Amino acid sequence: MLMIEPIAFGFNPQTAVNNYFQQKDNRQSGEIQRLALAEFAAMVAQLRAEGIQVIVEKDTVYPLTPDSIFPNNWISFHTDKAVFYPMFAPNRRLERRMEVVMRVEKQLQKHYELIDYSENEFENSFLEGTGSIVLDRANRIAYTALSPRTDKDLFEKFCEDMHYRPFSFIATQQIDNEHLPIYHTNVMMSIASELAIVCLEAVESRDERENLKSLLMDTHKQIVEISLTQMHSFAGNMLQLKNNQDETFMLMSRTAYNSLGKSQIEVIEEMNKIIVSDIPTIEKNGGGSVRCMVAEVF
Repeated sequence: MLMIEPIAFGFNPQTAVNNYFQQKDNRQSGEIQRLALAEFAAMVAQLRAEGIQVIVEKDTVYPLTPDSIFPNNWISFHTDKAVFYPMFAPNRRLERRMEVVMRVEKQLQKHYELIDYSENEFENSFLEGTGSIVLDRANRIAYTALSPRTDKDLFEKFCEDMHYRPFSFIATQQIDNEHLPIYHTNVMMSIASELAIVCLEAVESRDERENLKSLLMDTHKQIVEISLTQMHSFAGNMLQLKNNQDETFMLMSRTAYNSLGKSQIEVIEEMNKIIVSDIPTIEKNGGGSVRCMVAEVF
């Protein structure tokens, strides 16, 4: 796992325009950073204690990148490729750092072919990594909820280049009596080897909802359906991980875990040990949870 240690984490007004999970925090910026860093360090320690390899790279003081703790939006790793993505917020574009990729390569003693879509920012066309795209890597299916941060044509270009079958849909949340697009797919669904955690209620079109459900079932996923309320508690922002003994884990936040019902937890625990990380400061200010903090390295 690649994780970026924050140096100036905080509420980002450039992303808040369409990330409705973010909440303004009245605490001083230094206190927010201190708490976020402690939450980050505790999560890294939890993962390493379970035998999961974590590569930690530190953010830099300049340029200012308050969301650098969420690297999965600017990079994804694949068997022999690394992908750079175009970002909606100008200050998030500054997070892309080639030296991070080079250090990952050096640590793993391998080379990744770089595919770079970032030039699409000039056309206001965005695709924010595994925030925008939820990958079923085993079945080569890519799922996306279209939004101002997820362009359909660029998504389909990614699928063509990376040999994935595309499946796109519209997912919304109610904000001030309006139904507005959910900013990232990975807050409303997560794909694991045998499970799909998904907020079907967020998919407005009945046809798209049924087609999504059918595709998940056709690929032999047991569906754990979550409610809109649970989605807002980041229950869709989970990630399945493996350690060096080939044991599987489901990573989720304390907020997400507390929102789940007993039967939902039991289904997840049948196939995975659950790792629960307490990251309230990161969730409140960043509008993202544990899955957003991790870029898987293959």
